[in-house]
Amino acid sequence: MFSSGSDYGLRAPYGYVPFCDNRREMEGYRFWKSGYWASHLGHRRYHISALYVIDLKKFRKIAAGDRLRGQYYGLSQDPNSLSNLDQDLPNNMIHQVNIYSLPEEWLWCETWCDDESKKRAKTIDLCNNPQTKEPKLTAATRIIAEWADYDQEIKTLMAQWEEEGKPNLLLTTSTTNTMNVDDGDQTHSINIHDPTEL
Repeated sequence: MFSSGSDYGLRAPYGYVPFCDNRREMEGYRFWKSGYWASHLGHRRYHISALYVIDLKKFRKIAAGDRLRGQYYGLSQDPNSLSNLDQDLPNNMIHQVNIYSLPEEWLWCETWCDDESKKRAKTIDLCNNPQTKEPKLTAATRIIAEWADYDQEIKTLMAQWEEEGKPNLLLTTSTTNTMNVDDGDQTHSINIHDPTEL
């Protein structure tokens, strides 16, 4: 859990992980190395949006949220600009709101990162592969060793839930510091803590 952006030596309002460049067979698919992105970024790298850290003090000081909202409003007028907005927006705004490049091992993506770098990965992103177009669940089973076990555990729980007649598990709050679980049993509740009392 990140306590603050300053803990990570950010020299910008936020930090993202740049796309890897070391899976050679994907060279022709690196869209950020040609056309608009190559011209716009110049010497800077294109960053992936799946993981980021924000230094809220710096972010607020330069009104980064207002700047991003203004640019979003401009881009939203063109439906062709919204295909990958969560990622394109901060990269598009890199000259107005700088991006600090986090270490590549923070987010490994098989599409762009080579196999050797996987052993240093802190997190794995199941990003799309434009060459193979492999479905993400298929890729997850192949890339992440423990995925099959997790998947089977979920399937087992779903089967049990269906056997029990699909009980309603909607959570409802009451005026006391408990949360009632609406599963047909009036004795079930979960103790909760009011965050305003901290």
